[in-house]
Amino acid sequence: MKTNLKPNLRRTLFWDVDYDKIKWNKNYQFIIERVLERGTFDEWKEIKRYYGIEKIKEAALQARWLDQTTLSFCSAYFKTPVNQFRCYTLRLSNPAPWVF
Repeated sequence: MKTNLKPNLRRTLFWDVDYDKIKWNKNYQFIIERVLERGTFDEWKEIKRYYGIEKIKEAALQARWLDQTTLSFCSAYFKTPVNQFRCYTLRLSNPAPWVF
């Protein structure tokens, strides 16, 4: 992980927090999840450069919620079964209500 350069990510990606006060190393889980969910391919490459694959994998495995597309991408990219992701097991334990 690089400590001297912050990742080059869009400010609008973090619309709900003060971008200038983000602690890039401390809040890696939040930042990685946000980029996985809403980022572009260039932002994906940027977090790979900044955090490294192992840190991203750790954050993805511990994420409380990822949409199905992101979960499938992470599962294929990291060659990890979906049932090892925390968000998958949480989704199973909290099923959505039936829609009639």
